[in-house]
Amino acid sequence: MTGPRVVLGDDDVLLREGMASLLSSSGFDVVGQAGDGTQLLQLVRETVPELVVVDIRMPPTHTVEGLEAARVVRQELPEAAILVLSCHVEVDHAMELLASGRGIGYLLKTRVTDVAEFVETLQRIAKGGSIMDPALVQELVSVRRQNDPLAPLSAREREVLALMAEGRSNAGIARRLWVTEGTVEKHVRSVLAKLSLPETHNDHRRVLAVVTFLEAAS
Repeated sequence: MTGPRVVLGDDDVLLREGMASLLSSSGFDVVGQAGDGTQLLQLVRETVPELVVVDIRMPPTHTVEGLEAARVVRQELPEAAILVLSCHVEVDHAMELLASGRGIGYLLKTRVTDVAEFVETLQRIAKGGSIMDPALVQELVSVRRQNDPLAPLSAREREVLALMAEGRSNAGIARRLWVTEGTVEKHVRSVLAKLSLPETHNDHRRVLAVVTFLEAAS
């Protein structure tokens, strides 16, 4: 069986073709490629993909054409997962995307350095997960009000918080930090308790809860 049907939107032809080759070899079904937002929307409407990967800045103005196309995709095809790629930390755009529902990701191109991890990220988004680039998480954590609501958290708990906001499960956090899953569960419970956030096993709700808190604290 083939993997998720994917449409790619990026005006960088070499990057787009390279991504198409990578995804095809990783089991995805690349059903279309576009170099601008208008063409992307046309392809999405024609092929009805399960995943759309789009650059924020595309012709003609290279500002937010990709983001605007992503908004239309979410409105017209709410079941489609969307990964937005950017070269810049744009917190407001990331917050808006994460708030739009399940199956949303925001990554910085320059930080995609591990092919296997990138493919895994796409798979998680296609299954309804929410992914936020670590740089955006750190931006939210570091720029806060003088009365720091994260002050009660230990250094390790802040690490766990950042990984939670990336959409990682407890098992995924354990692998990243080289600790047991039981240890992570204790840290997560402590983080949620200290931040007065509800406990949930739904990855998307957990990411939204943490990111919403961080946004309010910045």
